[in-house]
Amino acid sequence: MISIVPSLGMTAMDVAYHAVKYLHVGAAAVSIALFVVRIGWMMGSPERLQQRWVKVVPHVIDTILLVSALWLAWQLGPDGTRGWLAAKVAALVLYIALGTIALKRGRTRRVRIAAAAAALATFGYIVSVALTKSPLGLLSVDIFGQAAAVAWVR
Repeated sequence: MISIVPSLGMTAMDVAYHAVKYLHVGAAAVSIALFVVRIGWMMGSPERLQQRWVKVVPHVIDTILLVSALWLAWQLGPDGTRGWLAAKVAALVLYIALGTIALKRGRTRRVRIAAAAAALATFGYIVSVALTKSPLGLLSVDIFGQAAAVAWVR
């Protein structure tokens, strides 16, 4: 293959992969930031949640997040996503359910706050799985930052 970034030995596909990966990471950061803002508004100024942009923008960001995730998974193939991708998808479903309870369906303030805290913890788990490429997330890393003896087979 011809390298388009000779000093780094990167091909066009490498550049595209990294660009989409950074788009995905950026969308995840914006998504969680908007979630935290909406939780704050739910607790302090719930009327702000009724603004049109508040109802539309998170869905746009989450669509970008999902499309970029699908593209990255396709690029990695089944061998590159063994085990950890299924863990991320399962955790994503849980995160969405908890976020819905936190922002809409929770009947009491206490339930909403508990669901929000659980959603944030679930998001942290999703990030840890993405970083470690293990369904165990941060549990697969020892205190020295190396793969633990129980690390998932990649």
